[in-house]
Amino acid sequence: MIDFRGRNPLRAAGYLGTGVLVGVPLLAGLLVLGGVGTALSVVLVGLPLLVLLALSGVPVGALERRRLRLLDPRPVPGPHRTPAEPGLAAWAGLRLTEQATWRELAYAVLLALVLWPLDLLVLTLTLVVPGAMAGAPVQLALSGGDTRLVKLWRIDGYPEAVLCAAAGAALLLALLWPLVLYAGARAALARLLLAPREAEDGHRLAEVTRSRARLVAAFDAERRRIERDLHDGAQQRLVALTMTLGLARLDAPPALAGRLAAAHEEAGLVLGELRELIHGIHPQVLADYGLADAVADAADRSAVPVEVALDLPRFAESVESAAYFAVREALANAGRHSGATRVRIDGSYDTGGGDRGAGAGEGGRLWIEVRDDGRGGADPAAGGGLTGLADRLAVLDGTLGVTSPPGGPTVLRLEIPCPIR
Repeated sequence: MIDFRGRNPLRAAGYLGTGVLVGVPLLAGLLVLGGVGTALSVVLVGLPLLVLLALSGVPVGALERRRLRLLDPRPVPGPHRTPAEPGLAAWAGLRLTEQATWRELAYAVLLALVLWPLDLLVLTLTLVVPGAMAGAPVQLALSGGDTRLVKLWRIDGYPEAVLCAAAGAALLLALLWPLVLYAGARAALARLLLAPREAEDGHRLAEVTRSRARLVAAFDAERRRIERDLHDGAQQRLVALTMTLGLARLDAPPALAGRLAAAHEEAGLVLGELRELIHGIHPQVLADYGLADAVADAADRSAVPVEVALDLPRFAESVESAAYFAVREALANAGRHSGATRVRIDGSYDTGGGDRGAGAGEGGRLWIEVRDDGRGGADPAAGGGLTGLADRLAVLDGTLGVTSPPGGPTVLRLEIPCPIR
């Protein structure tokens, strides 16, 4: 249904009037492109013009979707997909294969040949003619004797002009509602042809999901690069500095040995913090040994005692990384906020078909559950680290659920549909 924003006749008239302003130059442009392109197509020069003609509906559709806002506040999303590669050739090639492009071209032709003349006729009958009748006394005064209304009726006296003005005002008021109804039907037709179909919405959603997946993969790759640079660069330099300070202490006089010992101890602390930072960015154990060993390693580092019961194969890097950091966040929250004394981590891989044989990855699902005995009352809707992790799992079609009633326990459960690597 069209929302007419209070059934405003001015908006209806504005929508139809701007339709005329778009339709007149559109008709001229289509005639030029079609005529010249067809005439020159025999020497191949006109083929680009015919391609341009086929694509002319794209900007017209974009403009018409914006014009719909005059009557309907709901935005109409574009039906087109984003090209996989940059450049005009990739854009044009994709547009020519989309059904939406040909619907927009059909609407452009309909607008140029039928709709704008019909809009002009409706505006003339509902506004121009009654308005001219209502202004009969003014026209008579300006003419100085007699006048012809809309070139049809001759009026030569003020009593007749006043009567005509009253009739024109009444007719104008009576025709405002039909004007609004026609504008609504006109806008409904435009929305029908120019709004994306359900399949196109599905393509757009899949495209957004793939784009988010590419961003997550790029983010993971950048994390691994930073971890590698810190491990091979800054950490090795700190190790060398620590060894140099340790050797310098042995040969230094007593007055200097104390300062070197303090510097050696401080360098050791910095090295330890750097190792923890590197481990938090992307632990090497996750890349080398997989999710189960990485979670066990995180449990050993946890401030709260953790019991781990995982039976997991290897998965894709993106799956293992997302699941690992979700577990890490749950352990960090248990240690900082819940007041828990114990945490248990369970997890497995359900194939959905019983045996894990050939093709077991088809329809399989990884699930991990983190349960603590803390005070509970956690609110996932309040935001924080779990919100970002839930978004990251959503890219993989995964889910992250948190149950935390007052008094506990708090249970975090993640599920990711994925094959075995």
